[in-house]
Parts: sequence; structure tokens; C-alpha cells
Amino acid sequence: MKQFYIKQKVFSLSGKFTVKDQQEQDVYYVEGSFLQIPKTFSILNTKRDEVALITKKTFSFLPTFFVEVNGREALTIKKEFTFLKARYTIEGAGLDVQGNWWDMDFQILQNGEVVGQVSKEWFTWGDSYKVQVLDEEMEAVVIALVVAIDCVKSDQAAASSAAAT
Repeated sequence: MKQFYIKQKVFSLSGKFTVKDQQEQDVYYVEGSFLQIPKTFSILNTKRDEVALITKKTFSFLPTFFVEVNGREALTIKKEFTFLKARYTIEGAGLDVQGNWWDMDFQILQNGEVVGQVSKEWFTWGDSYKVQVLDEEMEAVVIALVVAIDCVKSDQAAASSAAAT
């Protein structure tokens, strides 16, 4: 089992942050596009090779995010049409998310087996998540999924904020 920490920079307009291991060493770098359409987030390893890419679909009635891992489309996150609480579906790679992913407290299952767990770290400056990867072959997918869910949440918060003004 590997354990990672994702701490998003609080005032970073470009969406840059790192994923650290238990020894607080940088393991992945996440770089978001700034004022670019479509909005993307690249996940790079320590050699600066891209291991995953998250892209927000442009011109879509409901928000949709595509996640590629190692150059192949791995999963899609789509917002469902609901009148009450926002609801999203995750399709692809045989993944299922169980728990409260809106509050970043959930398990990631692949074909019924737990491959990762995510929990929010409290009393930190900015959003910080602890990510446990139980299946090392799924490491890039789990990290990409957590970053993608964070993108979805940020996008939803921005849309809610804009609608309130």
C-alpha cells in the first residue's frame, strides 16, 4: 500500500499543486491550463513525463470531464441532470466510487475490490487529501481520479458562485 497527500495551493490561479508521499517528497506534479479552452490538468511524474490528462469537455449542456492515463482514455465523469443535490457518474476502467465523494471521503473499487481510499485532512490551509493506493498498478488512475473529482468540485463551486452574483 502506498500513501499520498494532495494539497492544493490556496491562491493558485493556474491550478498548480503537487502530490507528495509519506516522506513529504514530491511524487507527481499537477499543472492546470490557465485561460485555455478546453480546460486541462496534466499530471506529471518526477521525470516530468505526463502520466495522466484531465480535460473538461467544451460546449456541453452538463459538465463532463475526460481522464486519460498513459495516453489512453480511462474514465469519464459526467454531471447528471437533477433538481436537488449535484450528482455525478464515473464511467470506465471498471471503477466505482462508494462513500461521500463530494466531501472527499470515499473508497475506489475496481470490479468490487478496493484499490484506493481517500479522506479529507482537516485543519489544513487549503484542501488537503490523504490518498491510499492499495493496488500499485492502479496508482496513476487513482491519483487522476482524485484530481479529476477535485476539478469537478472546483468547477461546481465556481458555477455556484457565478450564479449567486
